[in-house]
Amino acid sequence: MNRITKLFNIKYPVVQAGMIWCSGWELASAVANAGGLGLIGSGSMYPDVLREHIRKCKAATDKPFGVNLPLIYPQVDDHIDIIVEEGVKIVFTSAGNPKKFTSFFKEKGIKVAHVVANVKFAKKCEEAGVDAVVAEGFEAGGHNGIEESTTMTLIPMVRKAISVPLIAAGGIATGRGMLAAMALGADGVQIGSRFAASEESSGHPAFKQAVVDAKDGDTQLTLKQVIPVRLIKNEFFDRVQKMEYGGTSREALMDLLGRGRAKKGMFEGDLNEGELEIGQISGLIDEIKPAAEILNEILEEFRVIKSELENLNF
Repeated sequence: MNRITKLFNIKYPVVQAGMIWCSGWELASAVANAGGLGLIGSGSMYPDVLREHIRKCKAATDKPFGVNLPLIYPQVDDHIDIIVEEGVKIVFTSAGNPKKFTSFFKEKGIKVAHVVANVKFAKKCEEAGVDAVVAEGFEAGGHNGIEESTTMTLIPMVRKAISVPLIAAGGIATGRGMLAAMALGADGVQIGSRFAASEESSGHPAFKQAVVDAKDGDTQLTLKQVIPVRLIKNEFFDRVQKMEYGGTSREALMDLLGRGRAKKGMFEGDLNEGELEIGQISGLIDEIKPAAEILNEILEEFRVIKSELENLNF
């Protein structure tokens, strides 16, 4: 048992990220049943849909699971009410000030982790009273920090700055990656892209296949004038890049983005005009598998590599 497994009462210090359009109750419950912490991604859900997913997840597992809550979500107050009403005991907040809701959740007996991309906000998380910090490096898929700090550099800097449990995210999809993150000072890992390409992921089959087909260099951070997001390169991505490099205004980029781009790509499978949010580690993902099998493979590789390193002599 380590600090993350003890904090969340789980078997393994592995968190499945609460990704929009991919992290529904099926994925969260599958990861929970396999010994990790599954998260429902509420950022792509209307309040009534979130309630339905929480209830289905409770019916599918008796293990702990949580909800990822982007604080910029328009109906965040409705989501918070549902989380409390449905008895969810773990919340991972992101995209906002951790101080705003942490004390409220703690008063309700809810464990809180907050996602950050730099040391400054990691310190603010600790000051706000969070139970754990998720430090996410530039390699990650989806919305990203403007600093572009890599996981390799971010984790030891955050570890040095805070004392609360630390979860590493960004570019982790294997046992080797998990061991490396923990060697850098993390107490556990959060994994998104690998679980996005799982059988239980609610992402569209065409999107999952695009993740499997992606190689190194096929993703890039874009929309930096709006909100940085890492995408698989496609026709929509190319138009964004031309506009950004051409000096287009933020307003024009927002008009191009419109509404529902991520849903179009990740949930509906439009590989040309949709946002295809995924991390750089997609270059290592070559098969769609059940979530439990993915988790078991990660843990087995972790144990093997850890044993090999223990035998190193200099």
